[in-house]
Amino acid sequence: MSLEGPTLYMFCGKIASGKSTLAAGLAAREGTVAIAEDDWLAALFGDQLATGADYVRASARLRNVLGAHVAALLNAGVSVVLDFPANTPEARGWMREILDRTGAAHEMHLMDVPDEVCLARLRARNEAGDHAFAATEAQFHRFSKHFSPPSASEGFTVVRHEATASE
Repeated sequence: MSLEGPTLYMFCGKIASGKSTLAAGLAAREGTVAIAEDDWLAALFGDQLATGADYVRASARLRNVLGAHVAALLNAGVSVVLDFPANTPEARGWMREILDRTGAAHEMHLMDVPDEVCLARLRARNEAGDHAFAATEAQFHRFSKHFSPPSASEGFTVVRHEATASE
């Protein structure tokens, strides 16, 4: 565990922007556990996720169960890598509620990656077949319409990660 105490690590970025890759690196730190939405959704609701509405429903159910658990981990001194997309004010509001129940520090990692880079990564990820979900380009664009980076008024400590179109 770090000397600073527990930290909640959160991620904001479009599909295939590198959120889970960064999350895996942060989760390797001592005294840190990872909770990945994709893993939980695939295990609990994989056969029920055919549409965007299915994802929204299942993700809400998962958040309802995990919020108190994440707060308990943080209050027990364990850092948490919360690999859930913090792509909307609503999603970040849920994360803020978790933080408000703790004395934990936090980092909101903002993945500032051009769409063409995300789409190239998505195609490669889908071809490799090692991800729990194979999002289509149409789904990428549909979900990206709802993407909104955190505003200063939300009060998060933002760590920005940039990638160029040449990546």
